[in-house]
Amino acid sequence: MSRLPERMKAVVCHGPEDYRVEEVATPKAGKEEVVIKVEACGICGSDVKAYYGSKMYWGGDDPWLKPPVIPGHEFYGVVAELGEGAAEKFDLKIGDRVTADQINPCGKCKFCETGNYYMCEVHNIYGFQKDVAEGGMAEYMKFSKTSKIHKISESLSHEEASIIEPMACAIHTVQRATIEFEDVVVMAGAGPLGLCMIQLIALKTPKKLVVLDTDENRLALSKKLGADICINPLKENAVKLVKDLTDGYGCDVYIEATGSPVGVTQGLEMIRKLGRFVEFSVFGQDVTTDWSVIGDRKELDVRGSHLGPYTYPIAIDLFERKLVTAEGIVTDSYKLEDFAEAFKRAESIESIKVLLTP
Repeated sequence: MSRLPERMKAVVCHGPEDYRVEEVATPKAGKEEVVIKVEACGICGSDVKAYYGSKMYWGGDDPWLKPPVIPGHEFYGVVAELGEGAAEKFDLKIGDRVTADQINPCGKCKFCETGNYYMCEVHNIYGFQKDVAEGGMAEYMKFSKTSKIHKISESLSHEEASIIEPMACAIHTVQRATIEFEDVVVMAGAGPLGLCMIQLIALKTPKKLVVLDTDENRLALSKKLGADICINPLKENAVKLVKDLTDGYGCDVYIEATGSPVGVTQGLEMIRKLGRFVEFSVFGQDVTTDWSVIGDRKELDVRGSHLGPYTYPIAIDLFERKLVTAEGIVTDSYKLEDFAEAFKRAESIESIKVLLTP
């Protein structure tokens, strides 16, 4: 018999800018399911865009965000209830610290069956689809039997455990860049994800790591986390500086994580011929550029990066070995009741990673 309360507090999305704290039924663990008591849930840039009505989430006849739904896909917590067979399937016990991949894969489509679960055709992401994938902005949340669940060691701090999801996504992005020792790498954007990527790129020891951002405080933090050169494109000619650094050729690798269209066009200009352009951002508006740069003029290798497949254990291991840090990245924490203020803070350049804690 469940020891969990019948009702819990949760942030519930009903539509753009229509989020409310409500008393809802506490999830119950069915066969091979796991319920956790949420310790923290980060507010992602995509959460902010969804909150303010981005057409990516709300547009078309079949919008991706399906309310009413509890948002939040950057979560960790403690195992509170195990359904039949869940302890054996996931090697878990009550009280274990855990997180899970942000995707709740179907386990049946061609992508899931070939190991590419992160590209699941159904593609339910925790925090976006009602019933099948409720998120972490609540006192409790449920993982399905197809979830990818990961134990978190006690050596990780609260802040480190809170940003496992962004770090996992950052690892996949850096993996996609296939950075070599002789590469000059440009990291565009020093937000939460960019700051995670900077640490990971530094571990790859490229020839030079250049970071671009328009906020001086974030550039200063980038330097502490491993950047060799920091450039504010509002104050300096970033394209010229990068080309001067590379004998006029341009950077070998450009990773775009600004979320701004200019981050794309700027990158296409400063990257060398035959360079590797990795696109990570989720954009709130359309991006227009001259595609002939990609093909006829430079023959670029353009790669996308989506979620954090198979990288959560790597993120946890890197935190355990103190090779990456959350210091300076987690800046704010709010209670569920103060979610509106938290979302405003997350949108502000003065914050980096904002957490909600039940």
